[in-house]
Amino acid sequence: MKLRDIAHSRTGDKGNISNISVIAFDAKLYPLLVSQVTSARVKALFGPIVAGTVVRYELPNISALNFVMDQALGGGVTRSLALDAHGKSLSSALLDLEIDGGFGDTDTAP
Repeated sequence: MKLRDIAHSRTGDKGNISNISVIAFDAKLYPLLVSQVTSARVKALFGPIVAGTVVRYELPNISALNFVMDQALGGGVTRSLALDAHGKSLSSALLDLEIDGGFGDTDTAP
């Protein structure tokens, strides 16, 4: 299933740093986010778009993860020639991440 089946996201930026929060629709799904949406998977998903590090912060009280991605906006909002200089579409791309729901049929969300 896609990450978007169990979570939504918000983005932000500062200079050449983008952050994406992934928030579970249901707190019971938070452990699934923690186990499958890792810094390494996020870095691999974005490939050369994110030239720097990807650091994950866990926010269990609100069933969310926050990813801070350094060197992710082509030099920064005011310097980038990218169509989406703020990186808002990065959250949509992250929500396309395939995850194993652990529910038997991976096409069925809980």
